Amino acid sequence: MDDIVGSRTSNFPVLALSHMYPLPLSLSLSVSITANLAVIVILSQGRCGLSRCITYYLMSMAVTDLLVMITVVILNRIAGIYFPVSFLFITPVCNLRNALNYAILDSSVWLTVAFTFDRCIAICFQKLKIKYCTEKTAAWVIGMVCTLSCLKNAFRYYIMEPLHIIDNIPWFCIIKSIFYMSPAWVAYDWICSILTPCLPFILILLLNALTVRHILVASRARRRLTANSNGETQSDPEMEKRRKSIVLLFCISGSFILLYLVYLISFLFIRIAKFSYFSGSNFNESNFILEQSGYMLLLLSSCINPFIYAGTQRKFREELKNGVKYPLSVIVKLLKL
Repeated sequence: MDDIVGSRTSNFPVLALSHMYPLPLSLSLSVSITANLAVIVILSQGRCGLSRCITYYLMSMAVTDLLVMITVVILNRIAGIYFPVSFLFITPVCNLRNALNYAILDSSVWLTVAFTFDRCIAICFQKLKIKYCTEKTAAWVIGMVCTLSCLKNAFRYYIMEPLHIIDNIPWFCIIKSIFYMSPAWVAYDWICSILTPCLPFILILLLNALTVRHILVASRARRRLTANSNGETQSDPEMEKRRKSIVLLFCISGSFILLYLVYLISFLFIRIAKFSYFSGSNFNESNFILEQSGYMLLLLSSCINPFIYAGTQRKFREELKNGVKYPLSVIVKLLKL
């Protein structure tokens, strides 16, 4: 994952993903920033028909996705291409960006897990739902996830050392050799690797499997209860009400699984086969292409959720249309004056 944070090493001098996929990365940046800003504004108004609990989670995910675009894409990849010798690549700043990027990416991943867990509780455990699925709990969980992500990745500030020292100023970042040899650093690396991305991937799959199982059982039971004496089934307002929440949950968690799958496969291959992250940068090598494709999809996942909201939530689409129409109507009025 070192390539995500844009650290410089002597045998990997370019940000390969940006050069391999310049158009998808640029589109991801512009679309994601605009879309996530729109999501934050629309959800903050509270007129989308969603509970405050769900709104908190969706807004926090939109904020972290926006921060991913700003820190990982703009301050690392774009800055690395167009401003390779700027203050951003002074070693202390580079170390800070390294820790910050990991913290934001971890927050984005674990907020998706927290949202999935919240919806699993709401659907599968009605008694627990009353106590857990509240806006107070959601705010507490979001705060804890972000705080723990920052604390966990604060140690990454000390992983890097200067690549060059020019006029007594340390430039760029390279991983210290002790990081690969010290038992403490090796253990830390494995713990971080298990916590992200392995554990979130497994948890989301298990939580969705539990939710699907409960839905199937509950649907069969409710169909039997709502059946007429002549064998016809009545409309079920309760199931229709929960359907939108279920669709939203499966779309968000499903897109996360699909977009992180390539990165997870690449990550496991690197760990199991002991393939070095920076062993080569040949654009024709399948290993290199697989690794960089995983990074690309990981970053693209930060601009998918706004389209999921627009596709699954009717009131969100209405608010989005009103937001687009308002400035147009103002411009028309100004032109008529």
